[in-house]
Amino acid sequence: MSETYLDAALPPEERAAALLPLLSLDEKMAQVSCLFPPDIADPAMVERVRPGGIGHVSALEARLVERLPDVAAAQRRLQTTIMDAGEHRIPAIFHMEGACGAYLPGATSFPVPIGRGAGFDPDLEEQIGRVVGRQERTLGITMTLAPVLDVAYDPRFGRHGESYGEDPALASALGAAYTRGVQDDDGSGRATYAVAKHFVGSHQVTGGIHGAHVETPTRNLIETYATPFQAAITLGGLRGVMPSYNLVDGTPMSASERLLNGLLRHDMGFTGLVVSDYGAVGQIHGLHRVGESPAAGGVLALRAGTDVEFHVPEAYADELKGWFATGRADAALLDRAVLRVLEAKFRMGLFEDPFAPEADVPERFDDADASAIALQSARQSLVLLRNDGVLPLTPSGARKVAVIGCHAASSRFFFGGYTHLSMAEGMFAANASMAGTVGETKQLQRTIPGTQIQPDDDPVFEDLVHRMYPGIRTLRNELEARLPNAEVAWAYGYPIAGPDDSGHAEALALAESADLVILTLGGKHGTSSIAAMGEGVDATDINLPPCQDALIEKLAALGKPLVGVHIDGRPISSDAADRHLNAIIEAWNPAEHGARAIVDLLLGEVDPSGRLPVSVARNAGQVPVVYRHPRGSAWHQGGSIGFADYVDCPHTPRYPFGHGLTYTTFAYADLRVEAAEVAPDGAVSVTVRLTNTGERAGTEVVQLYATDRFASLARPVLELVGFRRVTLEPGASTDVTFRFPVTQLAFLDADLRWVVETGEIDLLVGASSEDIRLRGEIRIASNANVEGRDRGFFAETSEAQAVRERAASSSSAF
Repeated sequence: MSETYLDAALPPEERAAALLPLLSLDEKMAQVSCLFPPDIADPAMVERVRPGGIGHVSALEARLVERLPDVAAAQRRLQTTIMDAGEHRIPAIFHMEGACGAYLPGATSFPVPIGRGAGFDPDLEEQIGRVVGRQERTLGITMTLAPVLDVAYDPRFGRHGESYGEDPALASALGAAYTRGVQDDDGSGRATYAVAKHFVGSHQVTGGIHGAHVETPTRNLIETYATPFQAAITLGGLRGVMPSYNLVDGTPMSASERLLNGLLRHDMGFTGLVVSDYGAVGQIHGLHRVGESPAAGGVLALRAGTDVEFHVPEAYADELKGWFATGRADAALLDRAVLRVLEAKFRMGLFEDPFAPEADVPERFDDADASAIALQSARQSLVLLRNDGVLPLTPSGARKVAVIGCHAASSRFFFGGYTHLSMAEGMFAANASMAGTVGETKQLQRTIPGTQIQPDDDPVFEDLVHRMYPGIRTLRNELEARLPNAEVAWAYGYPIAGPDDSGHAEALALAESADLVILTLGGKHGTSSIAAMGEGVDATDINLPPCQDALIEKLAALGKPLVGVHIDGRPISSDAADRHLNAIIEAWNPAEHGARAIVDLLLGEVDPSGRLPVSVARNAGQVPVVYRHPRGSAWHQGGSIGFADYVDCPHTPRYPFGHGLTYTTFAYADLRVEAAEVAPDGAVSVTVRLTNTGERAGTEVVQLYATDRFASLARPVLELVGFRRVTLEPGASTDVTFRFPVTQLAFLDADLRWVVETGEIDLLVGASSEDIRLRGEIRIASNANVEGRDRGFFAETSEAQAVRERAASSSSAF
């Protein structure tokens, strides 16, 4: 029967197979193409729908729509026109970003991924994904362009803050959790496709330049950069993947048969939809000069397995349609991609329910729990890097508090790249930096002195944040409200970049009469010419700007207690800050609850519980600095090779991976390994006793690492195996157990086959990659090859009921 595809009782695969032969060439081409409305709420956008319909619609430009009903009406209007344009009334998939929440009015905004990486909390990340997926589905959006599963090695790269950090096990745990959350069945009859990005290696670009080529061995590409994607596929049922912009081994990723059809689909078992990054398929011919025409580049992409071209038709366009019509291009390539698109639409439930609701949109969209989840994430993202006892503050302590820094007087800095606010701000920037949407470059009339950055002092920016988040507080506002018995005064001090010291005199005068100085530090993590970092906004300097370092030096001469709060998408790195600040909080971009979360930590109302998800380089000349480097490399080089340090700087990181302080102390004791020898298909169980030996309740992130003593290839000096957030009252103890399959220790052998090798493995438990408290060992009994898609990715953890007893501090640290 010709209308078998309308039978909702049939599996999506059967419905797609039944519909495909019925489609005209126009309808097929529509399914692999996308509409990008510059103004999604403009009724004239329906005129852009092509004959045969359109397969996909970008909803990103909802970022400036102020009412949810207007977004819903636009979705219904476009969807109706698209369905009417094709004989078989095929609905479009509407997609939206989701790394930090939707670009929708009233959508919950979450901390940037690097901040959530600092939280080390997969359960919370799954809740965040669930909120994002539900809010987007409410508006008819069933494809979420997240999670970002890039492994971040280079802080020069402007998109550093979009990743969960430098460790593949951490990214695997958080990415799989987010994927499960966003694809969760909420009973609405709709399903979301999470689209993980950017496959593969996009944060390893040469020079830290966005979209540049990647020079990394295949082994590292698979073991490190592909692992979080494999975890999301295996453990999260990932349904979508977006290839990265960069070249790998001379091939644009969107045209790489070896990495898309070979690695991703064949080896890793991915069966979902591959959609291009914006403009990436057009870049095959237009930028990389691969293929003699846009259509030739399109054939390469389809052959490689890129099913859909976002965001506008450049290669999957009329020229390629003609090639299919005349037989110059193999129609089977198009049919394969269309079949996957149709299956996705049936799986999403679009043929049964293609429209956003007509009534009660705000009520359906609202979620009382979402705000609480965002606040919890903001609190957990904060990392206390150093503290000589000045924190926590006491309400009766400092009577005069000087707050210095541009970040303290605007809540806009709490929102990083790929948040709703920063994307809306980008609409008012002089020059866009978002890949695929970069337009004509304008001459900047004004710049921050000594920089190429546009000042964002136009009132439109401040008006925007208060329209989008009514009543949101700045850090200065929050301190004034929470320290009612103190005099809180603010001075601008310095801009976000450059050497301008014109505000120093005012700041010094204010600090001179204060009991305590709080400095907000960092740049502007966002988008376009108003940002100091973000997509397409890369840097050669990863340190604080000269204007900020210089004021720290001047303030130090006053002898006042100095507390630094760093707000940005890359971690703080400053010699002046390390020398002179009594306490440093790495705040990243904590989003809509940023002021409350930071002051909660300053006052000790929450215990600092964030841990660094990256190793912090001392300067750009040291990059890359990662804890998980091979034996004999970095600060573990051989003694006969050369000096133990650079001539002008240590080899070691400024702050190590996993580092973060609390307001209490913890003791580790009684490490127990279940079995001394395990089979290659067995599991390892490790238990440690953790005790809060301080006077305050607190949270520790217990970290388990492993290292292979001897192997057939050089292995990392240390690898994160698992982690557990543990909260204990003073004097309480608990047993924390890690259990992981031996296959988590597998690696690629000389022939690039996954293998578990016999030999001794050291197991190390501690509070960071450098703060190891206990040590054990196991022996793997024999060799075995394993399937990469079936191996372990991170340890499961459990915790015994805490026992409240004052225990003596004990540790068998080495």
